[in-house]
Amino acid sequence: MEPDPAWPALNQTVLTSGLGPFVLLGVPGLEPLHAWLAGLVCLLYMAALAGNALLLGLVAADKTLRAPMYQLLGLLAAADLVLATSMVPKALAVLWGLSAETSFTACLAQLFVTHVAFIAESSVLLGTAVDRYVAICQPLCYGALLTQRVVGIVAVAAMTRGACVTAPPVVALWSPQPCSHHVDRLHTEHFSPCWGQLCL
Repeated sequence: MEPDPAWPALNQTVLTSGLGPFVLLGVPGLEPLHAWLAGLVCLLYMAALAGNALLLGLVAADKTLRAPMYQLLGLLAAADLVLATSMVPKALAVLWGLSAETSFTACLAQLFVTHVAFIAESSVLLGTAVDRYVAICQPLCYGALLTQRVVGIVAVAAMTRGACVTAPPVVALWSPQPCSHHVDRLHTEHFSPCWGQLCL
C-alpha cells in the first residue's frame, strides 16, 4: 500500500482549538425510511437484549450450568450485550432524529468500547473452541484442564487483549497533534472516521 501523496501536507496540521461535534446523517438516500429502519433496529436490539440477558440469567441461576462450556457462552452473551449497547442506542437516536451530533470524546469512547468488545468476543470464541477440542479429544482430562479458574483467566485475557490492541490508536487520536509524523505509521484504518476529520 503506497502512502497518500497528500500525507506530508497533512503532517503540517496543528490543532489550535478543540474539535466541534460530528454530525451523523443516518443512511444517506433513505431518509424517508429512517423511522422504519429505527423500528427494525429497535426490535432486533430488544431481541438481543432479552436473549442474552436470559442466557446470562440461566447460567447464573442454574447450578448444572456452571460447566466451563456454559460459562464461556455467558461470556459471549456479555460481550454481545456490551457490543450492542455501545452502538445501537446512538444509531436509534440518529434514525429517530433525536440526536444527530456526537462529540469527539463520545466518538472515541464508542469506538474504543466497540473494538474492545469485538476483540474480546473473538478471544472468547477461541477459548470456546479449545474447550470443545479438549472435551472431544481429551475427555478424561477435561475436568482437570478446564476449570472455573481457567474460564476466569480467559475472560481477563480477552479484555486485556482487546484493550491493548485498541488503546494505541485511541491514544494517537487523542494526542494534541494527531496528524504529526509520530502517528503516521500506526494502523488506524478502523478509526478512519475520526482520523479523517482530525487531519483535514
